[in-house]
Amino acid sequence: MSLDVYDKILMLAKRRGFIYPSYEIYGGVAGLFDYGPLGAQLKQNIENLWRSYFLLQDGCFEIHTPTMTPFEVLKASGHVDEFTDLTVDCPQCATSFKVEDITKDSRTLEEAIQADDMNCPTCGTKLINPHQVNLMFATKIGIGKTRDAFLRPETAQGIFTGFHLLYRYAREKLPFGVVQLGKGYRNEVSPRQGPLRMREFSMAEAEVFFDPSNKNHERFAFVEDNMLLLFDNEKEMKLSLKEAVEKKVIKNQALAYYMFLTQSFLLDAGVKPEKFRFRKHADDEMAHYAQECWDAELYSERFGWVECVGIADRSAYDLSSHINSSGTDMYALRRYDEPQLTKRKKIIPKMNVLGPLYMQKAGAIKEALENYVITDETDEITVEINNEPIVVSSESYEIKEVMEKEIGEKFVPHVIEPSFGIDRIIYMLLEHNYKEGIKNDEEYHLISFRPHVAPVKTGVFPLINDDKLTSVAKNIDFSLRMDGIYTVYDDAGTIGRRYARMDEIGTPYCITIDFDSLSDKKVTIRDRDTTEQKRIPIDSISTYLKDLLESKEKVRV
Repeated sequence: MSLDVYDKILMLAKRRGFIYPSYEIYGGVAGLFDYGPLGAQLKQNIENLWRSYFLLQDGCFEIHTPTMTPFEVLKASGHVDEFTDLTVDCPQCATSFKVEDITKDSRTLEEAIQADDMNCPTCGTKLINPHQVNLMFATKIGIGKTRDAFLRPETAQGIFTGFHLLYRYAREKLPFGVVQLGKGYRNEVSPRQGPLRMREFSMAEAEVFFDPSNKNHERFAFVEDNMLLLFDNEKEMKLSLKEAVEKKVIKNQALAYYMFLTQSFLLDAGVKPEKFRFRKHADDEMAHYAQECWDAELYSERFGWVECVGIADRSAYDLSSHINSSGTDMYALRRYDEPQLTKRKKIIPKMNVLGPLYMQKAGAIKEALENYVITDETDEITVEINNEPIVVSSESYEIKEVMEKEIGEKFVPHVIEPSFGIDRIIYMLLEHNYKEGIKNDEEYHLISFRPHVAPVKTGVFPLINDDKLTSVAKNIDFSLRMDGIYTVYDDAGTIGRRYARMDEIGTPYCITIDFDSLSDKKVTIRDRDTTEQKRIPIDSISTYLKDLLESKEKVRV
């Protein structure tokens, strides 16, 4: 049986220390993978490249929030009710499958039950029991008196629940962006696609907050002539950002800008342009929070087009949900040119009544009442505290008409969210840059990582294992690492074998120390992609390599 590229890459990745199944000595766990020494370095390089776009170029703030998330947060966000997969079971194999994987279409529960036409891809038995499965890992916080929680399915909610603090940090000015890189968890029904569908995975997400009356980006004019590769589910098109927005193919500048930033990052990381596109979500596949969404899809020889990034206009969904659920004021302010006096009705809570009636909930009820918008006179008001509706009778408050000085109009910001699946991107970089062939009657494998993402920047070799040469080589190797250049020292086997080992892990340059180096104080540097060799002085190696690594040319569409 011949192996396809996916099989070859996973074999190479395991052999060379990129990525391999977790807990393999105990049989492994589907959907869990380890990053080995090279994989961990590659992942760090990709994440730092991502930071260079979103922290340095776009000026976002980075935060870290817990991966353990209280039930109330994910109930308010819609994940408890909406984050599900339609699933069927095999009575023979005792395994479960996602309906969309079996039928390659999107069905409702009712349609799946009525169709009754799905067979197990393993044994052919008729699949039964169509049912919705929530994909979140449930857990408990605390001992004894516990609190329901989940491992987070995305990093975004930790940003949304802290918006009121982040807004103050941003000096109450919009737009501003907040990013988070970290782990997400999804209890996938059938994780059978290796590192493309993992139960514990790495995400890089940006939540960029805009005034809904102005979804323009201040740098749009600088990038508007750049081209985007778009697919609207009917036809592919190549449009400039300006054209895409003017023709309403993309609804606003902000969304188009972050699509461009996403495209720039992916191509800079080493994704092949001919295996890249943006695909627009159809109305029936839109996430519960999205107003418009585009996927950055990368092509895999085995799996076809795979979503690796989602860029969504989440509108005001998340902040509105958390404001309504928690009662916390997380509004932004659109300031007036001059303060305005406004007559309005205001609720004045009576704490001497609320306290004895509602005990520890009294403070939250007080805050909810103070933020309550009065539309008509009523004998009671219903507020929601931690998803619990509480009816507050009029004896607990009074309504007064007051004159207030208002400095602005409150509103709920909208959010543009680029969400990156780091693990999927890493696999695609391996596949897109994998090459093989026959050279000098021997089979070779090469990964043509771009120099700035390659886990190892240079190999350092003495020509032969001679004390005089190894001493010089080890000193050069140590000096380069102290200068921040990740190296591998290798003195085993022929030079050809050592070059082959470095090519196989994507190392862009190799340095060879020979006997001439002892007298002329020079070394030979070999380029991975051209195999060209150049002689340079030992004392300029570090500067020379840094210039090569930093002179990466941007990939353009």
